Amino acid sequence: MVINDQCFVAQTATEKILLHVTNVCAVCFRDLYEGEDVYYDMQEYRYICRECAERLSEQMNDACEIEEEQAGLF
Repeated sequence: MVINDQCFVAQTATEKILLHVTNVCAVCFRDLYEGEDVYYDMQEYRYICRECAERLSEQMNDACEIEEEQAGLF
C-alpha cells in the first residue's frame, strides 16, 4: 500500500521524538520504537504508525479528507 505523501510526512523515530513528543501511535496506541518509520499526520498534527498511515491513506481523497468512515459502535 502506498502512503499518501501529501497528507503524511515519513520520518524515522528518533529518541527526541519518542521522549519529547510521543512514543505511541495516536490512532491505535501501539508503542513506537527508535529507528522505525513513523508518519506525521499533517491534518490532525499527530504521529502514527505505518499500518495506520496505510489504512488512513486508503480512506482519504486528494485533499486529505476522510471519505470512508469505518463502522463504529453506533
